[in-house]
Amino acid sequence: MGHTSFHLNRRDLLRAGIAGAGALALGPAFLRRAFAAGPVTVGDGPYGPLQPADANGIALPAGFSSREIARGASPVSGSTPPYVWHNATDGQATFATLGPGGGPDGGWILVANSEIPAPGGGGVSGVEFAADGEIERAYRVLAGTTSNCAGGPTPWGMWLSCEEHDEGQVWECDPRGSRTGVARPALGIFKHEAACVDPVRQQVYLTEDQGNGCLYRFTPDEYPDLSSGLLEVALVDGVGGVSWAAVPNPAGGALQPTRNQVAGAARFNGGEGTWYDRDFVYFTTKGDSRVWALNVVTAQLEVLYDPEIVGPDAPLSGVDNITVSPPGDIYVCEDRRDHDICLITPDFEISRFLTLDPEIHSGPPSGPIAGNETVGVVFDPSGTKMYFGAQRSFGVGGNPNLPAGVVYEVSGPFRSPNSSGFSKLRLRARRRISIERFLRHGLPIDLELDGPAGVRAQLRVAVGGRSANAGLATIGKLHTGVAIEGRTTLRVEPTKHARRLLRNRDDLATRLKVTATGVNGYRAVARQRVRVFDRDG
Repeated sequence: MGHTSFHLNRRDLLRAGIAGAGALALGPAFLRRAFAAGPVTVGDGPYGPLQPADANGIALPAGFSSREIARGASPVSGSTPPYVWHNATDGQATFATLGPGGGPDGGWILVANSEIPAPGGGGVSGVEFAADGEIERAYRVLAGTTSNCAGGPTPWGMWLSCEEHDEGQVWECDPRGSRTGVARPALGIFKHEAACVDPVRQQVYLTEDQGNGCLYRFTPDEYPDLSSGLLEVALVDGVGGVSWAAVPNPAGGALQPTRNQVAGAARFNGGEGTWYDRDFVYFTTKGDSRVWALNVVTAQLEVLYDPEIVGPDAPLSGVDNITVSPPGDIYVCEDRRDHDICLITPDFEISRFLTLDPEIHSGPPSGPIAGNETVGVVFDPSGTKMYFGAQRSFGVGGNPNLPAGVVYEVSGPFRSPNSSGFSKLRLRARRRISIERFLRHGLPIDLELDGPAGVRAQLRVAVGGRSANAGLATIGKLHTGVAIEGRTTLRVEPTKHARRLLRNRDDLATRLKVTATGVNGYRAVARQRVRVFDRDG
């Protein structure tokens, strides 16, 4: 699962997870006692020790290589037309490109934030790769925003770019750059850092980059529409149990900070990256260099990594962006210190996966942005290439105090993705059903899923004839709320308006659409026509 870094058996893990989360109330000394019987394993990791730095100033394990993709203030090589990459690169994500038939064509898009603090100076850029990995174009995705730090990809193929300032918003962006980004103030106005989406329970989790920041959860009114919904803040009890309370004024901003609106809200020391993977929301806090995991099924919070527990050999500090690879390995970026990206395996071992050469990637020598940081670690859709950035490498025009930033691609023998993720959906349903039977009992549907997925279904009917108001109305809905898998029978229940919409209609064709969203974000859609008539046939 990739959701712990402590070398404990399953029983000890449960005990340690509960005790570790209690550190919110009891402090690091309690953590030391809790984990005394099961120390973290620090080692070389699954790929072995790091080799000398390559020509890009990156030390990688044997068999891995790096390629520069984009450098701030410079044209992106291979892009047609030419595009000058933004400065101060930060959070990233990748998206598969689609062919004429609507399916993946083997190519992908990398999007990256620009954390320039000048008003309107931030934004997002994108790079599109062909199936063979060659760069086809680079382009602007979002402009006119400020301090775009991290964010998160969505299962519906959009990028959530987060602004890191007191009046910051989340911007929903089209990775292809074909549509203008849209602000989503319903997700709160505060110093945003990152976001991740739970596609099974259809909720968004958000971190806040403040020393006394909070963890938030957003539930859309109509998933995946983020224009309205419920924003909540986490409350954590002394044993790591998490509950949620509504934020009265999500648009509070600097005058009424969201983190101060709910008494008893849990405080986290500088929320940074977050990532959803298989019922766990992972996030990092830079002030105490911790990696956390929230089990969204059990509502239990665990401290997975704490350098105070590991001791002087702890390889990771200044934690930042985070991702989970397809096999379940957790990769964590590092702000300042020695500019690593560290790897936590499902076998509870932590290691350095890469390190930047301190001479080549020193960053500004002094001032508020002195030093450097690794950012935006993410894998391509196939799980075979990694992307990351060094935010303050290479001064613009040779001036080290005007950092350009750079994005790299890493290739090599990454561990193969597991095959437990959902990838196929099969649907069978009645071809005919009477109106009265549907209104009384709903429409049963048989599904077959080869992995866990959340399921939504709509049964829709044409209304309005040929008038200007013609369209489709929903007469039946289904939302499982939790992941299901294998063969199962579910029921599409009539909506509260179904009887009115079907009144005086004796024989009509309806459209059944079933959407399954896997825990890996993959979506599949099945459709079927269903005849609805005024009596049993």
